[in-house]
Amino acid sequence: MDFLNAIVALTNFVLIPGLTYGSQLALGALGVTLVYGILRFSNFAHGDTMAFGTMSVILFTWGFQSMGLSLGPLPTALLAIPFGIAATAVLVLGTDRMIYRFYRKQKAKPVIVVMVSLGVMFVYNGLTRFILGTNEIRFADGERFIMRARDFKKATGLSEGLTLKTTQGLTIVTAVIVVALLFWFLNKTRTGKSMRAFSDNEDLALLSGINPERVVVVTWLIVAALIVVAGTLYGLDKSYLPFTFFQLLLPIFAAAIVGGLGSPLGAIAGGFVVAFSEVAITYAWKKVLKYLLPESLEPEGIVQLMATDYKFAVSFMILVVVLLVKPTGLFKGKSV
Repeated sequence: MDFLNAIVALTNFVLIPGLTYGSQLALGALGVTLVYGILRFSNFAHGDTMAFGTMSVILFTWGFQSMGLSLGPLPTALLAIPFGIAATAVLVLGTDRMIYRFYRKQKAKPVIVVMVSLGVMFVYNGLTRFILGTNEIRFADGERFIMRARDFKKATGLSEGLTLKTTQGLTIVTAVIVVALLFWFLNKTRTGKSMRAFSDNEDLALLSGINPERVVVVTWLIVAALIVVAGTLYGLDKSYLPFTFFQLLLPIFAAAIVGGLGSPLGAIAGGFVVAFSEVAITYAWKKVLKYLLPESLEPEGIVQLMATDYKFAVSFMILVVVLLVKPTGLFKGKSV
């Protein structure tokens, strides 16, 4: 019985949060890896683009709620996601046409475009703060839980309860669907194959008649969709705060680099590596250990390797180790 309680506690506080957070990071990292693999630069405005997209979803959500529209037990934000994607697509395509396109035509070095993306980041950050402010916003509505701890305890007779929030289940299911659609698009459609060819060898792709501007537009559209979905799921699961999305840039880039920058499969793997590392290192293991160890060996402290406030430091440590040991990442990226 103690062993089962330990498994439930581990599932409740490590496995489910890790899967949820990992799904959010994986979607964000896919956007980073697509920009790097196809457009050839690291987009440091990625986190604040995510903040803008999530802000757009919140504004549309409030509009739908004011009209009495809802999805019953599911968050109303799901109705707003397509509109948030459209608004974000207009933003990134406009930015590309007015800014990035110039440097692409000049064949500027990647480091120059990276510095330009830093400037774009500050503009996006100021825009979201001006429109929605800097206060924390919770916009999840509908049914809060799929499974409650007390119901689980009553059904199983265990002393540990298992809780599954609606936003957690929604995040995992949505991430699976989005990733499946993305891989189908990249591997089965003509446009997706053109994007992969452009990523592998730009000169050969151009000789084959592939339109580079079309590839750029489609890439930004996909990136807009990925980051709006990722940001909305993160905001629903936790809360919306513009600065949080700026902080998320580090674990998202860490996930992309751990998996192999430019590799979609690597971005997904890297997202879960970073997520589970953060959750495991910042979790207080006393609750699990008290079920597994004899009473005489039960720890007095909370057995937490690092405080939750420093969880983003875990991403930084992972990033440094990977760059030192295996710079190409787990899947040796650089191409879509």
